[in-house]
Amino acid sequence: MPLLKIQTNVTVEAQRGDQLMKTASEQVATLLGKPEGFVMVVLETDVQMLFGGTPEPLAYLELKSIGLPQQQTGELSAQLCRLVSGELAVPAARVYIEFADAARSMWGWNGKTFER
Repeated sequence: MPLLKIQTNVTVEAQRGDQLMKTASEQVATLLGKPEGFVMVVLETDVQMLFGGTPEPLAYLELKSIGLPQQQTGELSAQLCRLVSGELAVPAARVYIEFADAARSMWGWNGKTFER
């Protein structure tokens, strides 16, 4: 259910990218209290991006999940910024994060949706 998409203009070697995705997957599962078996992480590196008029290291993240608690987005932002800053050396001030709470009927998996 949870999807974390990370786009950055930083160059990341494959092994480092794999480790970043694994760490991100574990953190998202823990932070949201969801089984890691349902967490998907997408990492796009070397993306042509500009923020504040400069191409200095930056990142854009999307975190989507069914039942994403709005009152938790501040903590999620802090944790995800720490992750990106630590792993990619992108300052937190150069990270945007979009949070989305997906309706069960609007999230498909395994040929159906998560609607009960």
